[in-house]
Amino acid sequence: MPQDETSRKELAPNEPDALTVEVAYALPDRQIIIAVNAFPGITARQAILASGILDAFPEIELDTSKIGVFGKHIHQHARLENHDRIEIYRPLIADPKQLRRQRAASAPPIKKGSD
Repeated sequence: MPQDETSRKELAPNEPDALTVEVAYALPDRQIIIAVNAFPGITARQAILASGILDAFPEIELDTSKIGVFGKHIHQHARLENHDRIEIYRPLIADPKQLRRQRAASAPPIKKGSD
């Protein structure tokens, strides 16, 4: 079972219009979600940098990592809305299409029933 960690960072702690966004990153055995209180207009990249998640996971290469909000890919300079969760995606180990082709090629043939 993965170990979950949560924490909070504040860029705009007492601002009435402050947004709360989360930055998430997961490994097979560990995931971390950092809540960030920020000014309106903050970009995904700014939120990631402010969260400090790059310190906890130095293997993240922000310039090449794909990111998204709730599973939908976004650009790092996209403006965030209140309660968005920025997800930093790890690179794929293998091409899923190629793995599917390999499984299909090695699977026994499907027998059709007689009607």
